[in-house]
Amino acid sequence: MNNAVAGFSKLSKKEKINWIAKEYFSNPEEAQNIIRNYWNSDEKLQQLHDEFIENTITNLYIPLGVAPNFLINGKYKTIPMAIEESSVVAAASKSAKYWATRGGFKATVIDTEKIGQVHFTFSGDAQKLDDLFNQIKPKFFSDTQSITKNMQQRGGGILDIQLKDKRNLLENYFQLHATFETKDSMGANFINSCLEQFATTLKEETQNAGLEVQVIMSILSNYVPNCIVRAEVSCPVEDLTEKHISNPQDFAERFVQAVQIAEAEPFRAVTHNKGIMNGVDAVVLATGNDFRAVEAAVHAYASKNGQYSSLSHAKIENGIFTFWLEIPLALGTVGGLTSLHPLVKLCLEILQKPSSKELMEIVAVAGLAQNFAALRSLTTTGIQEGHMKMHLNNIINQFEATEEERHLIKAHFKKTAISHSAVVEFIENLRK
Repeated sequence: MNNAVAGFSKLSKKEKINWIAKEYFSNPEEAQNIIRNYWNSDEKLQQLHDEFIENTITNLYIPLGVAPNFLINGKYKTIPMAIEESSVVAAASKSAKYWATRGGFKATVIDTEKIGQVHFTFSGDAQKLDDLFNQIKPKFFSDTQSITKNMQQRGGGILDIQLKDKRNLLENYFQLHATFETKDSMGANFINSCLEQFATTLKEETQNAGLEVQVIMSILSNYVPNCIVRAEVSCPVEDLTEKHISNPQDFAERFVQAVQIAEAEPFRAVTHNKGIMNGVDAVVLATGNDFRAVEAAVHAYASKNGQYSSLSHAKIENGIFTFWLEIPLALGTVGGLTSLHPLVKLCLEILQKPSSKELMEIVAVAGLAQNFAALRSLTTTGIQEGHMKMHLNNIINQFEATEEERHLIKAHFKKTAISHSAVVEFIENLRK
C-alpha cells in the first residue's frame, strides 16, 4: 500500500474486507475466507458484535474457560476467565482447590470511591478563586441534578467536589477534583457528564464574578486509590503441606522471601504483578469490564510509595501463614457490554449475578489465586514444569499432529523435559 485510503469508514463491511485483502495479501481470496470463518453464523448476533466498535471486519476469539471450587467468604464460586495464555486457568483452579480445604478466600471491599477532574488554568488571585468556589459549590450539585437523579435513587451520586491548587506542578494550573459513588455501574459516562456540567457551571460563575478561567478538559480518572478491595488466605503453617510441600515451614519462609523480593525489586515486581493480572484481567474481560483501565490503575497503585512494588504481601506470625493483596478495581455489573454481549451476560450468570462489590471481591481473589500458584511453583518445582505441559498442546496443534502422533508425543514427554526445540525434533523424527 503506497497511498492513503479515502472514505474508508463509509465503505460497507464487504468493501472494507475486499480492500484489505487486495492491498495486504498475496492471496486475497484466502484472507477473505479466514476473515469470514470467524463470523458468527447468526447474522443478528454478528451484527451486534459488528456494532461494538468501528470498522469491524471479523471477530478475534479468545478462549473462555472456567475455574471451579473457589470458596469465597464461605460460598463456592465458579469463575469464568477469558485468556489465551496456557496454564492460567489450570493454575487458578489448582489454587482454588488447595485453599478450599484450608478455609477458603476472604475478600472485603474497603471503599468504592471514584474520581473525576475538571482541569483548568487561572492566572488571577487564587484567594478570590477559592472564595468564589466555596460560595458556588452548592451550584455544582444543583446544576447536575438532572444527571444524578437516577444514580441517587440507587444510592450513588456525587460525594464531594474540591478546588485544588496545582500550581506547584504547572503554571496557573487548578482543578476541580470530584469524588463519586456509582453503585453497580462502572460509571464512566455518568462521571464524565457530571464533569462537563461542572465545567460549564465554573465558566459561567467565574465570568459573572469577573474572573477568567480556561477549562482545558473534563475527564474521569482511571486511578482509583480509594476504590479498594482486599483478598487474603491464611492457615496454620503446618496445614500448608501437600504433594510438593513436605516441609511446610521451609515452604512458608521461602514463599514470604519471594514476596519480599517482589516488594523490594522493581524488575521482579513487574513480573510478579503481571502474574496477578493474569487472573484479574481474565475475569475483568469475561465480565465485559475495561481491563485497560484496571491495568493502568493497578500499576499506578503499585507505585504509590514512589517505587514500583509488589501488590501482594505475605507473613508468618504465631505459626499462621497469611497471604493477601489490596488493589484498586473500578468495575460494573450493569450497563455497557454487561447488558449487550451474550457471553458476558452468561459469565455474570455463572457468577450468580454479582453486585459490583461482589465482582470486585471475585476479581481480587482470582488475582491472589494466580499469584499463589505462581509463587508455589517458583519456590518448589519451578515455573516451567506446569507451564510447558500446557504449552505442549500449542506446539502439537502448530504442527497439526494426527491423533496417533498426539498420543505418541504426549507419552514421550511424560518422562522427558519439554522444550519447543525438543518437541519439534521429536515430531520431525516421528515423521521420517
